[in-house]
Amino acid sequence: MVTIGGSGVSEVVASRVSVRDLKTHLSEWLGRVQAGEVVEVTSHRKPIARITAVRQTEPVSTNPLQKAIDAGIVSWNGQKPVFPPPVKLRGEGKLVSEIVMEDRG
Repeated sequence: MVTIGGSGVSEVVASRVSVRDLKTHLSEWLGRVQAGEVVEVTSHRKPIARITAVRQTEPVSTNPLQKAIDAGIVSWNGQKPVFPPPVKLRGEGKLVSEIVMEDRG
């Protein structure tokens, strides 16, 4: 195990691997990285790179509908939505939906 320090920040590197060995056993090394291990890659015994796992973050949606779905406020079963009949407002005149339908021709 190697400790690397620089500008006041230290990081623990669990393993070192040469470029050649990394290329030969890439899947194995990537599996170790995915499991949380930090791997330092060397060329001619000098460190040239460090491989770490990508931290999974939850995507932040700005879409209000997606936020409501994620919060469990609304859901969709994949079917065409069924809406209740429109409510007649007090007073005279047509419903807005009727006006829109007439306008569409």
